[in-house]
Amino acid sequence: MKLAKKLILYTILTAAALSFIYPFIWMIMASLTPNAEVGNLVLFPSEFTFDNYRAMISKIPIGRALFNSIFVSVINTGFSLVFSSMVGYALSRMQFKGRNLVFFIIIFTMTLPFLITLIPNYILMVKFRWVDTYLSLTVPFMINAFAILMFRQAFMGLPQALIDAARIDGCGELRIVFTILWPNIKPTIIMVGILAFMGSWNEVLWPLIVIREENLMTMPQLVTLFAVGGRSEAQIGVKLASAVFLAAPIIITYLFFQKYFIQSMASTGLKE
Repeated sequence: MKLAKKLILYTILTAAALSFIYPFIWMIMASLTPNAEVGNLVLFPSEFTFDNYRAMISKIPIGRALFNSIFVSVINTGFSLVFSSMVGYALSRMQFKGRNLVFFIIIFTMTLPFLITLIPNYILMVKFRWVDTYLSLTVPFMINAFAILMFRQAFMGLPQALIDAARIDGCGELRIVFTILWPNIKPTIIMVGILAFMGSWNEVLWPLIVIREENLMTMPQLVTLFAVGGRSEAQIGVKLASAVFLAAPIIITYLFFQKYFIQSMASTGLKE
């Protein structure tokens, strides 16, 4: 009876997993399919070809867009880890008036959709003359509320004796955060880093608003304009090739760090 239950459970889970992963597998296979056969919706084409990727590379500056996306995502991820961990430490271990109020305000901002702050942020970019610069793609995303929450909860899970011992040894608050506490919350750092990198990499709407020069466009922005702007010439295979090219770095990054991601999600709890 137990074996039968396990068999049924694993069958259901396998079917669910295949239903999620099949569209992506088909997208990869279709991007390697001759454009005339893409409409047949078959998983394995009569022949594999890289013509769709060659056409994509010849029509758009995908290399420059790849560099822009990597540069912006790395900058945003790095600053988000540094600034969010500093705020999370202050909210978890430092005593000051209004600490809980600040924390609740930060949590409240997580409920606000990005579209509400879109116009004010754009006005600021215009006032600062940051439109069509890397600053408009990085500064608004250097800190986020979710990262602050995750760092606060991770720091609250560490013993206060660790911090007290560091202070007795003469460590300042910043040194405590980055040399004493960071090595003890590696899963949280990796999880926040992955989410920050993914969020920055996949951002489309904001770059479409603040970037107009092609040499500054990010991958999602350029691929979106390529797919809907006419350069793909209605070739579905070329569009799918650009989509695969866009998704590949995120998948590779997650495959390398999935163990830490799952560990952090399982171990991070809410503490008061």
